[in-house]
Amino acid sequence: MATNNELRKQLVDLLNGGNAHMGFEETVADFPVAEINTFPPNVPYTFWHLLEHIRIAQTDILEFVRQPGHVSPEWPKGYWPDREEQTDADGWQRTIKGIQADLEAVKQIVLDPQTDLTAELAHAPGYTVLRETLLVADHNVHHLGEFAILRQVMGTWKR
Repeated sequence: MATNNELRKQLVDLLNGGNAHMGFEETVADFPVAEINTFPPNVPYTFWHLLEHIRIAQTDILEFVRQPGHVSPEWPKGYWPDREEQTDADGWQRTIKGIQADLEAVKQIVLDPQTDLTAELAHAPGYTVLRETLLVADHNVHHLGEFAILRQVMGTWKR
């Protein structure tokens, strides 16, 4: 039981960031709204596109775990906004709040003592909550690192 509780704690810490990588809030803090639809050099998507991709993928993984009948978006098109699509300050905040809410939902599943982290999902043999949690963490940290580097390239960090 102590091992299981420690695993849950470590998974939540991984999802939160702050150990070997920045957490979500720190990565997006004080991002200039005037730059949300900017394409960094040699990158085929904007800052908002990148966050929206994180949101879409994370939501998909969460719903895959929660809902046996969930249908994932078409790969890869369904996981990214159209190149021409833009957002405004409200849309930017909706994306951020969506990422935060779904991340919190993943953490609640992990922390629920009724969740067997290593049992196969009844609707998806070979898939477990542990696997999907690690997938969320891995995908998020990959793209948050990318977001942070693009911020550096574009000079969007507060001095």
